[in-house]
Amino acid sequence: MIAPHATKVLVIGYVWPEPRSSAASGHVMQILEVFLQQGWDITFSSPAGFGEQRADLAALGIREVPIELNNSSFDTFISELAPDIVLFDQFMMEEQFGWRVEKHCPDALRVLESSDLQSLRHSRHQRLKERLKASDDNNDFSDLFAPALREEFEHMANTDLAKREIASFYRCDLTLMVSEVEIELLVEQFKFSRNLLHWCPLMVDLPISAPVPFEERAHFLHIGNFRHAPNWDAVLWLKTAIWPLIREQLPAAQLHIYGSYTPPKATALHNPAQGFHVMNWAEDALQVMSATRICMAPLRFGAGIKGKIVDAMLCGTPNVTTPVGAEAMHDEEPWPGTVARSAREFADDCVQLYSDKTLWLDAQAKAQALLAGRYQKSVHGPALVQKLIDCQKNLANIRRDNFTGSMLRHHHHKSTQYMAQWIEAKNRSNQA
Repeated sequence: MIAPHATKVLVIGYVWPEPRSSAASGHVMQILEVFLQQGWDITFSSPAGFGEQRADLAALGIREVPIELNNSSFDTFISELAPDIVLFDQFMMEEQFGWRVEKHCPDALRVLESSDLQSLRHSRHQRLKERLKASDDNNDFSDLFAPALREEFEHMANTDLAKREIASFYRCDLTLMVSEVEIELLVEQFKFSRNLLHWCPLMVDLPISAPVPFEERAHFLHIGNFRHAPNWDAVLWLKTAIWPLIREQLPAAQLHIYGSYTPPKATALHNPAQGFHVMNWAEDALQVMSATRICMAPLRFGAGIKGKIVDAMLCGTPNVTTPVGAEAMHDEEPWPGTVARSAREFADDCVQLYSDKTLWLDAQAKAQALLAGRYQKSVHGPALVQKLIDCQKNLANIRRDNFTGSMLRHHHHKSTQYMAQWIEAKNRSNQA
């Protein structure tokens, strides 16, 4: 039973959470669980349709309220709810609904869950496309991996997506970031205020049981939502470059590829004769991860931090990835596997780690230390709650000091309000 004085939280989701389909949804669920532990009263709303793997929020005691874009019914809904905190899941939701929150609940704390820095991911994707057009070398991509932050800024600064995304950050009172690298990029290069950012990585409970032994595991695994472009690109790089090199050294090796929303272009790659198995969606990702010997994450672009690698660490499964996959995930701690910059290096590392039990066990031990040092929910959950409470207490000062955000809210919300009113009037006219 929710206490009468409980903090009321409204979450406006880009999608209904599917924690078994994507790390982004998994992070949203972790945040919701932290709020539930505080006894907070939570309402989750989204303009998206219900996905096939969505979480049962109602069973957790979270109200589910579908909403519509450009529909004034949201005004009545939020006015009656009168939330203390509004959490926007990804910046596009702030763009769509921020002005309505400002209008009807001006004193609500506005928080943005960024998931990852989407403009950074998009910029890296564009550079990869240019590189693939310019060269048929499908092996070495070291020139693309983890450039200096100044170089990242120069690629991003003139893009519409970066301007939209960072403007949205300014319009909020606090933005949650999973990546410390992205925090430094925003602060050092975009000159964004560190006070408006909070580091909140993936939050997990440490495993209490021993991992499956080396001898009881077999095969290689790649896992990831096929709708997420970095995952699809990783599958293509595996198919065309990395996996043939592994099969040269391990002719009987088998690769199992799992991912939700598997498109026909992915199932077309299924080839048991080559040991390349496209397995569709995994009912229990941790179960299949625990049964495999190596997790492969050959990401040539991306942003944020990687849920598949956290899952691998939870299962005691060593991983092989790229600098993009390892970015912001381990600070100065040793990596629980290897980090490769070319297809040849990636394949060789996979073969060695798969075959050498001593190296494998060493990587597994590093995973346990890394989880304990960086990803414990018992550490980050209370830190998040305290940050939100502090922001509520100091909201007037935060907004006064964030003049840029106040200015952007003024102009964005006025223009968005006029546009929404025009769309609603047009819709009514069309229905008449």
